[in-house]
Amino acid sequence: MRDINKNKMFSDRLMWFQWGFVIAVFLFIIYLFAVQVLDVRHFRVKAKNQRRASSFVMRGDIYDRNGIKLATDTVYFDIFARKEDFVHTPEELAKMLAPILKISQVDLTEKLRQDVSLISLKKNVDRHTRDKIAKLNLREIPMDKKSIRTYPQGTLAAHVLGYYNFDADVASGVELTAKDKLESVTKSSDIEVTPKGKVIYDLTTDPVAATKPVKGEDVTLTIDAAVQHVCEKALMKAIEKFKAQRGAVIVMNPRNGEILAYAVYPYFDPNNFKSATSFQIKNWTLTDIFPPGSTFKIITVASAMELGKINKYTKVNDTGKIKVGWWTIKNYDYNRHPNPGMIDLVYLFEHSSNVGSVIVAQMMSRFEYYGMLKKFGFGEKTGIDLPGESVGLLKSPSRWDSSDHASMGYGYGSSVTAMQMVSAVAAIANDGIRITPHVIKYSPEEEAVKIKKTPVMTPEHARAVTELLTESINRGKSPIKSDSFNIAAKTGTSIKPKENGTGYTNKLYTSIVGYMPSSDPQVLIYVIVDSAQGGEIWGNTVAAPIFKEISTQISHILNLQPDKFPTRPKAENLKAGMEE
Repeated sequence: MRDINKNKMFSDRLMWFQWGFVIAVFLFIIYLFAVQVLDVRHFRVKAKNQRRASSFVMRGDIYDRNGIKLATDTVYFDIFARKEDFVHTPEELAKMLAPILKISQVDLTEKLRQDVSLISLKKNVDRHTRDKIAKLNLREIPMDKKSIRTYPQGTLAAHVLGYYNFDADVASGVELTAKDKLESVTKSSDIEVTPKGKVIYDLTTDPVAATKPVKGEDVTLTIDAAVQHVCEKALMKAIEKFKAQRGAVIVMNPRNGEILAYAVYPYFDPNNFKSATSFQIKNWTLTDIFPPGSTFKIITVASAMELGKINKYTKVNDTGKIKVGWWTIKNYDYNRHPNPGMIDLVYLFEHSSNVGSVIVAQMMSRFEYYGMLKKFGFGEKTGIDLPGESVGLLKSPSRWDSSDHASMGYGYGSSVTAMQMVSAVAAIANDGIRITPHVIKYSPEEEAVKIKKTPVMTPEHARAVTELLTESINRGKSPIKSDSFNIAAKTGTSIKPKENGTGYTNKLYTSIVGYMPSSDPQVLIYVIVDSAQGGEIWGNTVAAPIFKEISTQISHILNLQPDKFPTRPKAENLKAGMEE
């Protein structure tokens, strides 16, 4: 009886176990049905996401204002060997690949024998080489596509363009400031790939999008490649002649702030930026500051005129030298002209009178003068769309002593950047309105946000300063004097400070800034040369000839209309001549 009960109990348990198993199988079937049929979309999307890869993205191109390509992305390939996929021996692979990769078979075999999962064979291979390898159908040789930034014009405008390092995602110049736009992709196309990177094609796959890289937006610069070439060539010639350390030429349209040329020496090739030194790559016209010298006399006279301290007919007593505090200030030509006497402002510019400039500066209080310098943009960034700009050095007027006040008048009390000088003088050329300098060509909407217009002085006072500068060139013996154009300009020479800021070296900065035609300024040219050597080193002898060469050539390139015409003989004189 007991055995019968045990058997029955076992049979009941077995039956329940069997029913449990059947129910479990049934539930599993329902689950599979739900997963594979009812909820298929969720898992299909999940699978797609695991296989999804974005299309290859290339940066936009950079063009000059006339459509000349200055920077572009070129596609290259890195060639690898995947050890786990080897179906050939290292010797066999080396024999096939060595002639294509132009690597010795022995070296390539040694590489392929490395005990690592992924072996780098060669980087930056062009498409032609890649296609040759692809024809071999070697499953163990994957090839990664990438883009490398190339600069078709070589060193042209290198400090404006900067460079872009694809591997480290590091940039400078416009490549940095316009990064968001150059990499902006409005429509991205996702594709599905295998774990080894091969495209999975189905009915929804766009074959063009799968193979064609996505490209960022293009950027157009204000730079004119022809004007840029002229400036770089003229600057280089002077650098070599005077064995100078550095130099720069900036050409700008003062009416709208567009920079037409921006040559910075020493040059470098952005295609090979890794071999360039930091000294070559640095745009020192934005980062480094220096005493502007006599070009600053333009700002001194303009400030005093705007404040009503002088007018264009004002005369000052130039005694040749003047003592301010413990310091005696002399004119550069004191030994030849010890006491010029009462001079007008044209004479002040023409002969670069230090004493005259000090007297004009002293007509303004420290706070009045400082206020005008701030209006001209000194002591702050110009806002140019390039990285690394310095604010310069302009002391608070509460810290000025009498020497600071006086020396400021002729360009030694403050330190400026080259771009600050360009921006300040351009304001005078533009009837007293200072406009943000820029190298990127903006749409009207972008311009309204990015480009500021700051009133500095009245149009009447700005034009009066222009008249004085123009007359100083026409009346004197300046090498930049033109038969066709009236030019408003001023040269400058200043002693180069030591790098530690204590004292001065025996080197000079020589410069000139001017605009033309002065009746309707279309271009402003600023030239500066650092540490020229040999002979007479002045702004008039070093920088002015560069200005002359550039202004002559770009007047033709830009088709500037002359504003200086030869005087026509009177009718009676013509008649008398005919009678004779």
